[in-house]
Amino acid sequence: MTYCLKVADMPASERPRERLVAYGAKHLATAELLAILLATGQGPGKLSAVGLGQYILQFVGKHQHDPLSALREVSIPELTAISGVGEAKAATILAAIELGKRVFQSRPPEHTIVDDPAIAAAALSQDLMWQPQERFAILMLDVKHRLLGTQVITIGTATETLAHPRDIFRAVLKHGATRVIVDATCKQRVQWYGAVLPYKTIA
Repeated sequence: MTYCLKVADMPASERPRERLVAYGAKHLATAELLAILLATGQGPGKLSAVGLGQYILQFVGKHQHDPLSALREVSIPELTAISGVGEAKAATILAAIELGKRVFQSRPPEHTIVDDPAIAAAALSQDLMWQPQERFAILMLDVKHRLLGTQVITIGTATETLAHPRDIFRAVLKHGATRVIVDATCKQRVQWYGAVLPYKTIA
């Protein structure tokens, strides 16, 4: 469905901003979230802000199954090539995307106690999220499970990466860590290699 009706002419219960306030951002479609950023519409057929949001998603995702993946890496020239999107709208969209990336990639502070998988994931997010190639990274902790640091051990291809336990333990020794969190697929090899060293491996 394409929206040509102006947002201001929509019933209040159907306007993106009002819906966000009433129900929360999670309940809005991606086009509605874009509409809030765009503020106004136009483009082909004088689309509403919601319609323009839909058109942007269709345009950037025309070569991918997931338009959000394309939107994540979109550039100013790519956005301004879309009818109805000028530099101001493009800059607003990119600023929102970058803010979202920084929020999701924010790391826990040093010496945070890592006692939950979500904390470990947050600590590694900057190294692993949205990378074009597979990466193998580790999380290093002290004896009290406090965060000492993270390190990318290897960068592989688009679909796989390999890490040698030797490289993992070299990083662990350098940071003075006594605990290391690794990928479950590599845990067995790391435990075998670390049997001669006083380290605990956590998957």
